[in-house]
Amino acid sequence: MRVVSGEVLVAYLALVTVLMLTPGPDMLFVLASGIRSGSRAGFVAAVGVAVGETVHLLAAAAGLAAVFRAAPALYDLVRLAGAAYLLWLGVRTLRTRAGGGLADGRRGAPSTRRAFWRGVVTNVLNPKMALFTVALLPQFVDPSRGQVPAQLLVLGGCFVALEIMVDGTVGLAAGRVRRVLVRRPRAARSVAVVSGSVFLGLGAKLAITR
Repeated sequence: MRVVSGEVLVAYLALVTVLMLTPGPDMLFVLASGIRSGSRAGFVAAVGVAVGETVHLLAAAAGLAAVFRAAPALYDLVRLAGAAYLLWLGVRTLRTRAGGGLADGRRGAPSTRRAFWRGVVTNVLNPKMALFTVALLPQFVDPSRGQVPAQLLVLGGCFVALEIMVDGTVGLAAGRVRRVLVRRPRAARSVAVVSGSVFLGLGAKLAITR
């Protein structure tokens, strides 16, 4: 017997695909990373976001989402830490622009490592993702089939795989856009402004939205 029925899996994949294609904080973060540092960094940022989502999936299974609901102060602490980190990234990016430099997408491992860990941290420090995960997955779990942890694992794995596919494509495309922009002096000066503004906007939204 399949862990998850075919009908349920099709419905779940259809819903998650629509959700993934709807621009949200993760997609905007990956977009800004690709524009800022190139295709490789954009794709790796998407992988980092997916790893952060894996952390939320495991935490949700362990009951952390329930802890957030029961302890609003802890929820706010994590939320504000995430907002502060995004605001810091935005200010840092704008200061780089003011200094006349842009991150070089060809710098290799250091740039991609930063993109990966920034993706992980920004996702992990968004407690809404934990609440979203715990609200979504149980709707597609059938206790009567048994193997509930295995069902959660399959559904969560599909979610992460789709996130890498969709956001990774956005990151790669953003890097291509960057390559076009940096050939134009005026546009090149605006690259850091655009990505920095996205980071600041995401941080402000996370800070004020409960």
